[in-house]
Amino acid sequence: MMKPLRLLLPQLACAALLSAATLPGQQHSLQLDPAATKVEFTLPSLLHTVHGSFTLKRGTIQFDPSTGKASGELVVDAASGDSGSQARDHRMNKDILQSDRFPEIVFRPDHVEGKVAPSGTSQVQIHGVFSIHGADHEIVLPLEVQASGGQYAASGHFTVPYVKWGMKNPSTLMLRVSETVEIHIAAVAK
Repeated sequence: MMKPLRLLLPQLACAALLSAATLPGQQHSLQLDPAATKVEFTLPSLLHTVHGSFTLKRGTIQFDPSTGKASGELVVDAASGDSGSQARDHRMNKDILQSDRFPEIVFRPDHVEGKVAPSGTSQVQIHGVFSIHGADHEIVLPLEVQASGGQYAASGHFTVPYVKWGMKNPSTLMLRVSETVEIHIAAVAK
């Protein structure tokens, strides 16, 4: 005997919602954990290489795995740069990054190339706009993503040609540094 339509509708609605939740076009939203995320920099020079880090203030990424379309932002505190030398960090904030005028460094993703596996290792490239020192620059960030149990750990690096992008070169008569800085990101998201 067939169930009345009024009793069958709630079951059909639940089945539709469950199947929609697993459709491949579903938007994914990830929240980055600032405490577990590292943003590190390396600035080569003739005498020694300078290593340091910045603090992630906040970060979210939304993406549609079927289209690759992405949105969100990763926001770094420009004044948080720490190279282990207060004098060098003061000069970096005051003269190079001018963090009083440009307090945030922001990456806004707009497209993900490649597929993020629900578990295991994936290789993807995230295209987006990197805003630093009051200007926007298109970049592609290659990432290795480790997924397990709804948590994602991603790492990647890219080069910032900071002098070409309008920032001062901190070189002195005695100390010559590269006109590019390497940025390495290790992020954890849920």
